[in-house]
This record gives sequence, C-alpha cells and structure tokens, in this order.
Amino acid sequence: MKRILAIAAIALLAACNETAAPAPEAEAQAPPVDPEMEVTDETAEADASPVNLVMGVYDAFEYGDMDGVTANFSPDIVWNEAENSPYADRNPYEGSEEIVSELFARLGGEWDYFNATPSEFISEGDKVVALGRYTAKHGETGKEMDIPFVHVWTVEDGSITGFQQYTDTLTHTEVMQAD
Repeated sequence: MKRILAIAAIALLAACNETAAPAPEAEAQAPPVDPEMEVTDETAEADASPVNLVMGVYDAFEYGDMDGVTANFSPDIVWNEAENSPYADRNPYEGSEEIVSELFARLGGEWDYFNATPSEFISEGDKVVALGRYTAKHGETGKEMDIPFVHVWTVEDGSITGFQQYTDTLTHTEVMQAD
C-alpha cells in the first residue's frame, strides 16, 4: 500500500506541474518511455495494481491517447455520468466503443479543452476512488469551469469494469448555456 501511495504522490506532483490547458497548436504526444527501466515481476505486479490501472487512464487522457485510455477497459465496462450531468442523457455507456464515440467524442467536439486532474487516489477492494478537479473551456459559450469531481472505478481481475462520476452538475450545465 505504501508503494501505491508513493506512486500516487509522484503522479500528483507531476500533475501539479502541468498547465491547465494545452496550447491550441500543441499535438498530443504519448508519454516518454524509459528504455533503461528494468521490468521485474514485482514491477509488473505494481503496474497492474488497480490504482495504477486507473492512473493510466488519466495519463492517457491527458495526452489524448484514446487507445491508452481504454486499454484496460473490460469489454463490458459500464460507465455512468453523474445524475443531471449534460452527458447523463445516454447513461449507462456500455463498452469502450460506445464510451469513446458517444461520450468522449461529444466532449472533444464541444469543449476547447477539458482536463480531469486527479489529486488523490483511495483504494479498497475492487474500488478505486479518484478525487480531483475538472478544468475546461466550452467552445460555444467561451465559459470556463473549475469544479471538483469524485470518480469511483471498479477494477476486477486486472480490467476496469465500471465507472461512476460525481461532480457539480449545476455549474457544468451553466457553463454550457449561453447567457
């Protein structure tokens, strides 16, 4: 558990040093891989921990790597947006393809940028809870938001099988509405 918390702390420090929004002309790039890193059974086991699987989703999302985002999703993952969220209209999203085409594509098309930055991970049993903030700018209204989120992930047998979002849906909706 100490190792997981240490890894989460390192990820948090890295996230805190990132800018809130990428430059418009910046291209998404995959995170650098250290070819000198030795992979041992212990390292591989730590990499497959529920917290690390979930952290990998946020890391890939930051780089716009949808294959990386969904790499550890179970084929029958069930994804739920918060009740009253503008994106809860199609709940539940089932399977990677539906999540990407019906949810992530909408986000990408409607927002100039949309960041989900976790600041803390809590793990117990098959659940991983991520606490963090959304920072985003809506493309049509030009309004920005900075709101908290709680994400509850379910991880079973090395695959992510569920996601439940909790956030400030009132502010989220208001940012999307013209004055």
